[in-house]
Amino acid sequence: MTSIFLALVIGAAFGAVLDRVGASNPTIINRMLNLTNINLAKSILLAIGTGSILMFGGQMLGLVDVGHMSVKTAYVGVFIGGLLLGAGWAVSGYCPGTGVVAAASGRKDALFFIAGGLLGAAAYMMTYPAWKASGLLDKIAGGKVTLGTVPGSGYEGLSLLPGDIVGIVMGLAFIAIAFALPERLIGQTVQAQPAE
Repeated sequence: MTSIFLALVIGAAFGAVLDRVGASNPTIINRMLNLTNINLAKSILLAIGTGSILMFGGQMLGLVDVGHMSVKTAYVGVFIGGLLLGAGWAVSGYCPGTGVVAAASGRKDALFFIAGGLLGAAAYMMTYPAWKASGLLDKIAGGKVTLGTVPGSGYEGLSLLPGDIVGIVMGLAFIAIAFALPERLIGQTVQAQPAE
């Protein structure tokens, strides 16, 4: 019961942060995706980088149990699904998490997005045998693998590099990119004109 309560509290806090940074606003999402305002992308990069450093650094120091690390299986269908998710995100302005946050904050269009996602999931479940038979769900690169081996995780590494170090370096790179990126990549910024 405590773990369910903790999950609800953490989920609510995460949702509040998503709403606060504008991730539940389709207009802000579309500006990010068309590169006219990438402040949200910078926030995402900063969050992923910080989380990566904390997780992998914590594992190295023994503060985070490696047994909690979960790696998803790699297969062609994941990449196709990622492309479909990206296209749906661009069209609707929501991803699954931000859609739920938007619905919780009172956006009625998010309810249609959630309904569409549930219908899509139901369609996938009903046609799963056909997808399985197509070979799109066959493992690639060994299935559950990481870029580098993380001691004690039980997952194979694609390289001989220490996985914890790879995770920290990637986290630092994401943070550096977040700070280096300008506010927009497309369009001109409006410069304030001095008063005459």
